[in-house]
Amino acid sequence: MHIAIAGNIGSGKTTLTKMLAKRYGWKANFEPVDNNPYLADYYKDMERWSFNLQIYFLNKRFHDVVEISRSEQTIVQDRTIFEDARIFAPNLHDIGMMSDRDFKNYTDLFDLMISLVKLPDLMIYIKSSIPTLVKHIEKRGRDFEKSIRIDYLQGLNNRYEEWIKDYKGRLIIIDGDTLEFADNPEDFRKVTDLIDAELFGLFK
Repeated sequence: MHIAIAGNIGSGKTTLTKMLAKRYGWKANFEPVDNNPYLADYYKDMERWSFNLQIYFLNKRFHDVVEISRSEQTIVQDRTIFEDARIFAPNLHDIGMMSDRDFKNYTDLFDLMISLVKLPDLMIYIKSSIPTLVKHIEKRGRDFEKSIRIDYLQGLNNRYEEWIKDYKGRLIIIDGDTLEFADNPEDFRKVTDLIDAELFGLFK
């Protein structure tokens, strides 16, 4: 199975991915952040590096999806190819950080890729407000994230809500504001109860 974790920057995707991999014995697939060759440059100059960064993510994510489809293991993935194309790239285009030409090129490439892959068996969306995201971003203390603007996060949040509203696959929505699954075992159990009901329920 392919289990995907979706959510804005700082929502807790990586933490939840690690916890679910340990809890269920699933293989974890993480977003390439620490060794991403474009990320630090991107946060210094979004307009210059946005296309490069998004193509890097698209390439990496498509490779991951192909590998996941070939695997016999259950894999839990930290962020999906859909978020890159439906949220991050359109947001950059809308705020003038990606040109019309680059955005069209990117979108055409994504449309071709997505015609060759299927939706995850389960999408888990962590829905978080801006104060929660900011708290988590500050807590992990990555230097290149210090320049992230509130309006940028809000634009992403708005796009997440639009995307998830029309999502066609199997979906669980986790309230990232009230469920402190990283620090509270009872809250994590509530998350796993939702997953168990969806994947292993009596009538599934």
